[in-house]
Amino acid sequence: MAIAVESKQRPEGSKPKALRRSGLIPANLYGHNGAESISLVVEAKTVERLLKQAAPNKTEIELNIPELEWTGKTVIREVQIHPAKGTPYHLSFFAAKA
Repeated sequence: MAIAVESKQRPEGSKPKALRRSGLIPANLYGHNGAESISLVVEAKTVERLLKQAAPNKTEIELNIPELEWTGKTVIREVQIHPAKGTPYHLSFFAAKA
């Protein structure tokens, strides 16, 4: 069963630290369109729920990006955790081959 996650495109020129303070975690999506990548933001509460259910490189995640009208199957490739706080800092998603 795939886990559904909705994300938004990261605003141009936004600072990662400011995003985290406002409850958003920066993320990237790779492999959805060749070598192109997309900068995204995902709500911190969504990321916490996701990490409790999903294992990196194993669990299939249905990622939805409404602004780009893109929906597809992905896996979490990398999770960066803040060394002192132990909270998620950044996520990397990889699009699965259709």
